[in-house]
Amino acid sequence: MNEPLMITPETKLGELLERYPHLEQTLLDHSPVFAKLKNPLLRRTVAKVATVQQVAQVGGIPLAQLINQLRTAVGQGQGEFSESQSDARPDWLHSHAVTASLDARPMLEAGEHPLGRVLNALKDFPTDAVFELVTPFSPAPLLEQVRQKGYLVFSETVEPELIKSYFFKPPQP
Repeated sequence: MNEPLMITPETKLGELLERYPHLEQTLLDHSPVFAKLKNPLLRRTVAKVATVQQVAQVGGIPLAQLINQLRTAVGQGQGEFSESQSDARPDWLHSHAVTASLDARPMLEAGEHPLGRVLNALKDFPTDAVFELVTPFSPAPLLEQVRQKGYLVFSETVEPELIKSYFFKPPQP
């Protein structure tokens, strides 16, 4: 038998559900947004890169609460976790206008992932400009990939299923 997988904020969702398939129901019980995991395309793409911490963000669940409930469901001990995320809009969002926007809700409803389209749009996006992405949930793995490309990222929940994420590439000194 495989060695138990310790559930941490960095645990990948795909590995978690592969090892503990019954945890899918635990996630569904937390938030209806996780019903999207039933979509095979999203499951294959998102589950590979999404971490438990990102899943907590997407579902609007405190990280410690989610991890402790997942751990309890598989017989692991609970732990202490911290979340550091500011809700204040950054200065760059106040001082720069949104110059391009993508409403990814229709794509996601059709089972498509907007990552490729976002990265393609940002490839030639000017510095000192703001790109807006509109989604029905926080696209945490996508946000992390954009951050890795050198962009500053900020997300806000406008309504329960209306999340606006902003990307800004500061000018290089």
